[in-house]
Amino acid sequence: WYWQKEQRKPYVKFMEANYPPGFTYEDFGPLFTAEFFDPNQWADILKASGAKYVVLTSKHHEGFTLWGSKYSWAWNAVDVGPKRDLVAELATSVRNRTDLHFGLYHSLFEWFNPLFLEDADNVFKTRKFPTSKSLPELYEIVTKYQPEIIWSDGDGNAPDTYWNSTGFLAWLYNDSPVRDTVVTNDRWGVGSICTHGGFYTCSDRYNPGHLLPHKWENCMTIDKRSWGYRRDAHLDDYLPIEDLVKQLVETVSCGGNLLMNIGPAHDGRIAVILEERLRQMGAWLRVNGEAIYGTKPWRAQNDTVTPGVWYTVSPKEGKVNAIFLNWPVSGTLELSEPQATLGETQVKLIGYKELLKWVALGEKGIAIALPQLTPKQLPCQWGWALQLTDIN
Repeated sequence: WYWQKEQRKPYVKFMEANYPPGFTYEDFGPLFTAEFFDPNQWADILKASGAKYVVLTSKHHEGFTLWGSKYSWAWNAVDVGPKRDLVAELATSVRNRTDLHFGLYHSLFEWFNPLFLEDADNVFKTRKFPTSKSLPELYEIVTKYQPEIIWSDGDGNAPDTYWNSTGFLAWLYNDSPVRDTVVTNDRWGVGSICTHGGFYTCSDRYNPGHLLPHKWENCMTIDKRSWGYRRDAHLDDYLPIEDLVKQLVETVSCGGNLLMNIGPAHDGRIAVILEERLRQMGAWLRVNGEAIYGTKPWRAQNDTVTPGVWYTVSPKEGKVNAIFLNWPVSGTLELSEPQATLGETQVKLIGYKELLKWVALGEKGIAIALPQLTPKQLPCQWGWALQLTDIN
């Protein structure tokens, strides 16, 4: 897109300097080799990350499918490049080795597909592209791989009627093999985003910072500048684990899910730094998962007095979780929101055995004495969670 459509100078110059004259985008197909792609290793990393679901990009806006699609002749991973059905391999490994829900991202439109461009020229009065390419692919991946999430993207500025989104969704929720388990997002045509869908995405890297009335997802990426793999990325282009934990906590407190993107390499590797970030997130969740998984937003999302404190509720246990991202120098954490009752309210630091001492601050608010711990004695790094029981 940057090279051929927008013709940005750095991209055009790079192609001229490093590839033969007349090199086309299609010539990249055989260079996508995936020789190091080990779906079992991927599944193990995904499991270790603490994630509960995974969404694989089965086809992006340039139309190359990671499965041997009947509708993407000679432009798919079985015919060209890896000569493997990458969707099938990852689906099998994820289902055999983890309890993650397996989902698929699918782009409705394709930047350079002549059928789509012809429909666009006709102001979408003709529907050659969705009837011969996009919709058949959607039916194909659902029937073949039975994903539990369909993450649609790229409406190409066309309305949902052009895509026949409601027709497909009616089939998906009523007659498809995943009708009882599937969930979908909100990108099904112009005007549907943040308005229709099982969960809203609203925009990329969406984090409203306040409670939304509908389930939503913060879809963001560890590489600050790209959704794909960049060979020329620098260390500070990747979000540090502290920032990722902060994003997770803020998102969940406001009723959202976090979908954290990584871009694998052409040879099938997950870059070591991305694997480290995923494993760090998993290590944090192994300690603090009960303040995240299965929780709901509380009446307050964050604390009004102490910055960097975010709340969730564990409804089954009746506990309020206060997740704090900075350990106070004073050793005392002041929370303005909880109303505590003497002799009833108990405060626990997740990952630490003993109950904590606290005092009420007037009608509303509580000051909690944190345990004096050496860095090695801390239950985790990057953020901690208090569980408060019997809070008004």
